[in-house]
Amino acid sequence: MFVGKRALLGVLACAVVSGPLATAEAGLAKRRIQVSPGSARLAVRHATPFRFNHLQTTPYGPARANVVLAPSNFLPCRGGPIALCYYSGPEPAPCELTPDGRWASCECFEIPYGPYYVDINAILNLYVYLDTVEACGQDGAGCATANSAPVCDVINRGELVPGAEMISTFSLACAPEEGIGQTNCPEALYAGCMTAPCWTTPDAAPGTLTCRCPTYDGPFQIGSFDATCPLDGGLVWSAAYNPNEDGKTFPDPPFCVPDAPGGFGCPLLDEATVVPPGAELLCDEVCAEYETCRNADDVEIGYTCDATLCTSTCTDPDLVADGCNGLTECDVTAIVEFELAVGCSCCASQLCGCEPSTATNAAIAKLDAEQEARGIVTQCEVNGTLCGD
Repeated sequence: MFVGKRALLGVLACAVVSGPLATAEAGLAKRRIQVSPGSARLAVRHATPFRFNHLQTTPYGPARANVVLAPSNFLPCRGGPIALCYYSGPEPAPCELTPDGRWASCECFEIPYGPYYVDINAILNLYVYLDTVEACGQDGAGCATANSAPVCDVINRGELVPGAEMISTFSLACAPEEGIGQTNCPEALYAGCMTAPCWTTPDAAPGTLTCRCPTYDGPFQIGSFDATCPLDGGLVWSAAYNPNEDGKTFPDPPFCVPDAPGGFGCPLLDEATVVPPGAELLCDEVCAEYETCRNADDVEIGYTCDATLCTSTCTDPDLVADGCNGLTECDVTAIVEFELAVGCSCCASQLCGCEPSTATNAAIAKLDAEQEARGIVTQCEVNGTLCGD
């Protein structure tokens, strides 16, 4: 039975006493994934309690069904790193079923930093799901701004699933290279990867991870056009289900998204960029956020992230990781608010006249050179800003 908002806490109270909700469904202690030594650093960080979410979060299935009923179901977040399994299924990014068919090991993209989305109906940590519904409403409409949903903070702290290096969510980071499509499939087994735990593995290709996704048997949509469904050879699609006529299983924001690529993202600074009245009042806070967020080398991370993030591709996550490492720990509220008001990406420091330090300029120049060496057109080449020394 679908559990309404008012009944959620009562269900939790009964479930904890009687114990019908299973724990991590053998996904942690018995997982077959070979985890890299680096994953141990996050295993000791988790403080958020975990119980696998078996609730019927919609009338169409439990959390692992990854059901989308309304655009507001996609909660906007910002930070990272996260994994992107939207394109997983057949080779070259396979989702391989476990022998019992209850799970799939899916190869997914690593997204070091940026805007991302979480389907409120697919949060696999029961406690975080209940907290998020209480804060945002069951459809997520009460958390329309980035990181206003509790689940965003838990993911950015690395605490959604104990021991996971990253969590699978949805990002637009690979849309320019991989596209976003849709194929409707009849009832079959598929992997519900939203908020699934992920790990780097020794044999993984650079920039990829393996995510342990629960499976569900039902109708679904695939994120590409003219796809074959279902798959053979022990493979399944990473997919989701939207019963509505449009069948969209990806977010469709009403406005451009700062720092996102492609047609969904806001453009870089150009001659047509106009600062609307009142937005300039944020500039003191904007510059303060750039100045105070620094790494161990005293480099202001906001500048180096801007220099890489908005011109990157999903095939060069290492450069974004270098440029944005540590930014998740900083407050960038004013920067995001300013760029959203203006409608541009990686542009706040330039429009507000913020000045990077000498060390920061040197770091920007190095990152620009590395992007140029890979054939990436830098923001310096596009509009003459963030060129460093």
